[in-house]
Amino acid sequence: MSKSSKKKSSVAKNEVKPADDAQPAPTPSRPGKTQFKMKTPEEKKQAHKEGIIKTAVAAILGIVAGSIAYMQLGVGDDPTIKWYVIMMFIVGISFYVMKFSFPIFKIKPKEFGFKDWFYVEFIVVDFCLVTWTLLLN
Repeated sequence: MSKSSKKKSSVAKNEVKPADDAQPAPTPSRPGKTQFKMKTPEEKKQAHKEGIIKTAVAAILGIVAGSIAYMQLGVGDDPTIKWYVIMMFIVGISFYVMKFSFPIFKIKPKEFGFKDWFYVEFIVVDFCLVTWTLLLN
């Protein structure tokens, strides 16, 4: 056997043909770029369900925070307390509430990245300000 025929046979042995239902694994196609594994329909469904739960919990927390802010502060005309300080307290408290309440809904907050936390905290602050504004009118 020649060297080239040995190389061809070793390449053929390493080649694995995917099954019909298998998804491609992440492989580096170019230096610096990676491809991501495609999700199965079950994984997509689970991710969608988790996204809805995350959004709903954050929205409910924002509505509760806006209602409490209205009941405690009203118009907020006290010059010693600034509205942005109140928002920072709401962000801090809601972070810990969500961190300990997400496991109840079978969501793992340890897997959250900065983008995920920023998303849910934005929803909390947004719903808080909207609720507070609607109650003021």
